[in-house]
Amino acid sequence: MPDRAGWSLVTTLLIVLAGAAALRTAWLTADPPTQPAIGIIWHDEGAWVHNARNRALWGTWRTDQWNPVFVTPVFTALEYGAFRAFGVGTWQARTVPVMSGLVAVAFLYAGLAALAGHRAALIGGALLASNYVFVMWNRAALIESSMTAFIVGSWAAYAIAERRPVAGLLAGIAVVLAWFTKAAAAFFLAALVFDAMTTILVGWSARARRLTGISVPAPAALRGAWWTLGGIAAGGAVMLAVFVLPYWSEYQFYNWQMSVTRKPAYTLRALVDRASWLPIVHDFFTRMWLVTSVAALAVVTIVLKWREARAAERLLVLWVLLGLTELVVHDAGNERRYLMFIPAFIALAALVLGRTGSVGPRSADAGAFSRWIAIPILLVLAYIVVGSLLRLAHLGEIGNAVRFSAALAAVLGLLIVWRWRAVCDWLSVQSITGRAALALTAIALIGDLGQYGQWAMTRSYKNHQASIALGGVLPTGTLVHGKLANGLSLENRIQPIFVGRGFGNYEDRATRDDVRYVLTYISPSLGYESQRQNPVIKEVLDAYPDRATIMTFDVAETATGQDKAALIDKFGAASTRVNGQTTGREED
Repeated sequence: MPDRAGWSLVTTLLIVLAGAAALRTAWLTADPPTQPAIGIIWHDEGAWVHNARNRALWGTWRTDQWNPVFVTPVFTALEYGAFRAFGVGTWQARTVPVMSGLVAVAFLYAGLAALAGHRAALIGGALLASNYVFVMWNRAALIESSMTAFIVGSWAAYAIAERRPVAGLLAGIAVVLAWFTKAAAAFFLAALVFDAMTTILVGWSARARRLTGISVPAPAALRGAWWTLGGIAAGGAVMLAVFVLPYWSEYQFYNWQMSVTRKPAYTLRALVDRASWLPIVHDFFTRMWLVTSVAALAVVTIVLKWREARAAERLLVLWVLLGLTELVVHDAGNERRYLMFIPAFIALAALVLGRTGSVGPRSADAGAFSRWIAIPILLVLAYIVVGSLLRLAHLGEIGNAVRFSAALAAVLGLLIVWRWRAVCDWLSVQSITGRAALALTAIALIGDLGQYGQWAMTRSYKNHQASIALGGVLPTGTLVHGKLANGLSLENRIQPIFVGRGFGNYEDRATRDDVRYVLTYISPSLGYESQRQNPVIKEVLDAYPDRATIMTFDVAETATGQDKAALIDKFGAASTRVNGQTTGREED
């Protein structure tokens, strides 16, 4: 039977999960936020669940040349399970990210409880349950929530494995599932492998202990590292055998040619630009500025006490540092790529707020090696903390925001370096009382719940209603060209024909006379869903100059929330019979 402390942990977890579930399931078919937006592109939902929808409706995974199952087989399987259980629809598709969010909250809570105790677990669980950006992404049928949930599960299992080594097996399997949900999880796989191998080498070699500055791990932690590597090997072998090798050409195309080679440039100038954008180009860190600031302090203090840091603490630091590196290398311009940082920053902040001892180590306890490693990390984090605040004074002026933020962060960082011993010794005698931790947590919670309330009062259902309206016009099985056809497919039974730039039915885009209809934005601009100066859907339309717009739909995507989509007849008949009814022609 669990003891009293165990029952308390379970009870508070259930309360946190109940609140998390309420925020994620209320008005589940409502449109994502647009004023201001948080990076959710709603019409991508239908595109990413395409194969799962195909299987549920038509009994086959593939109906055209757009098959994201080869990018995200785990997410596709989860969505298919939801469709099989509940039917095909918007809220049904969104049950997968909802459950992913709840799983992430539960695992973060469990990992923090194992690492730092009840207070840290409660703070971290409550902050993740209510984080506005995380909640909203947990309401959108996109892959990032599920990938992040598997990452959190892997981290939590790794934390538990320090005392129960077999949990390392789950850590390894979870990170493999994260990879096959979205390959962007590669950074966390690298972090987990690095820390597990470091733990093993330190346990074996005195030289490794001198080089890394890490103390001899406990026997349980050492076994946990072995179990973790075993879980990675086992999970990877299974996915390689049942998915990668049998479908190698498709896997290679979707995960390399489409996902990597088509991405932004990798020149030195491009890398510098993306590094400078991190806290400026989006309001991600601004929205959780208090948590970000406390998390930055946690990263530096963990690096300073690296020798005595727990494995799960080291992994949190690697999560942040390698994740930031992945953004700089790959793509810092898309806000969806930042979602993976929310649990890490919250966990780090919870470690500080939940700690009963001193905030940081004494300068005498931090070795010279740790200090020199901590200094560049300090400067990077100072730029994120300063930049995410100063950007508010330079909205729309990225250049000025970067220059002012970099200058102030450099001054702040160098001042701390100059007064290093005094700052460290001051932190070593500071502690956060229970009341102070409660107050800071309450401030963060109020900020997130306030943003949620603002969205709730102004929410709309335009996208959901447009999808229903389309189903009342086009009969089951109607072929419709365009990415927006995928986006508007969840409340009807049309068959979307996705068209991407160089992939997904691109080759025959201008010769598909069997596809009569096109769905695309007409406002804010024609083909806006492609977000290009020359959207690919225009090439489809240009091949049919006699086209006619036969119906328009109100949708919500941009900050105005006043956008329009159009159903276009490529052949432009004077009158068009749709679903047994005559619809008058409206010239395009």
